[in-house]
Amino acid sequence: MTNIVVEGREQVELADIGSQAERAKKILARVRKAMLAPNATKEAPRFSPAQLGSLVNLDTRQVDYRAKKGELPGGGLNAAGTRREFQLPEVRQWARELRKLRLRPENAEAITIAVANFKGGVTKTTTAVTLAQGLSIRGHKVLVIDCDPQGSLTTLFGILPDAEVEAQHTILPLCLGEEESIEYAIRPTYWDGIDLVPATSVLFSAEFALPGRQRDEGPSFQFWNVLHYGIEQARQDYDVIIIDTPPALSYVTINAMMASDGVITPLPPNALDFASSVQFWDLFYDLTKELVSRGKTKKFEFIDVLLAKVDASDIATSVVREWISAAYGAKVLPFEIPKTSTAASASAEFGSVYDMKPGSAGSKTIKRALDAYDQFVETVESQMVGAWLRQVVAVEEAQA
Repeated sequence: MTNIVVEGREQVELADIGSQAERAKKILARVRKAMLAPNATKEAPRFSPAQLGSLVNLDTRQVDYRAKKGELPGGGLNAAGTRREFQLPEVRQWARELRKLRLRPENAEAITIAVANFKGGVTKTTTAVTLAQGLSIRGHKVLVIDCDPQGSLTTLFGILPDAEVEAQHTILPLCLGEEESIEYAIRPTYWDGIDLVPATSVLFSAEFALPGRQRDEGPSFQFWNVLHYGIEQARQDYDVIIIDTPPALSYVTINAMMASDGVITPLPPNALDFASSVQFWDLFYDLTKELVSRGKTKKFEFIDVLLAKVDASDIATSVVREWISAAYGAKVLPFEIPKTSTAASASAEFGSVYDMKPGSAGSKTIKRALDAYDQFVETVESQMVGAWLRQVVAVEEAQA
């Protein structure tokens, strides 16, 4: 077969795309091996006494005193033997012991949060991972569910979607009706306190499976509630469930949002992202208003719009920020995630700002990014506590 040359470039056949994909996968495997050397697995960060003290509202002397008393894990010396540091499980033990008022009551269940937006590139997956890590550090037990066939969240946990994840490890069997509860797909991660339901490219077939079941099983089948019912047991086992959705208002995205108590929409303050968010919410309302039964409705504990990738030097930012505030009002969180080189460095290393080791970027840059994400995590945690209180009141009223 003769290839036609146009302006110096050859036509591309399907076989060429297949070869290109194989090359790209090999390069990614090499990059991952280099980034995660020597064992090709990720490691959780360690924490200084000052970081631990900030988390549990103690100064370093109080941390040292409690550690020496043996009431809580005492940590150990770093590799150089020059300073004390605490491993993540130890930090979580301190948090669970000293932050009890912020933890899930016994008669409440997990708060489920969907991170959703119409388009990619808005830090949706980064937001989901960072929120999960921040809540885990604070003592919560977290389940993250990757519903995006691209598997970016899965990759950030050090797992290659198409090489290390099979269809039966994802939510696909749930969507096909082969499983009724998500426990079959849950796996631990390198980050203590976070479990994962991974994703891979074959998950895209869920977009055909759900409407197919609606057709075959008839009006009694609620395709929008498959994930809601599938995580019922997980709600008893975890404090928070975070769902990363595809960058589209798909069948799977609708499932994630209908299963959730709260929705977080990361939104960079630029005109195209703002316009896309308007379309997202308008279409979501149109698609879902007929899904709920007559006399019932869907109530969210919170809907947050998180200004992300904010470039303070962009003169258009302030204008679009005003549009967003006018459109979403009190739903816009009162802080912003700045666009920093730290975030870019963390992504290049398959991680978030919570993964970064001291010295991997400028200390001021790291602190700026961490401060913003800490505010975000603490705000979401406060909303979770409020939702738990409402659950407790509802249970007590039902028992009265």
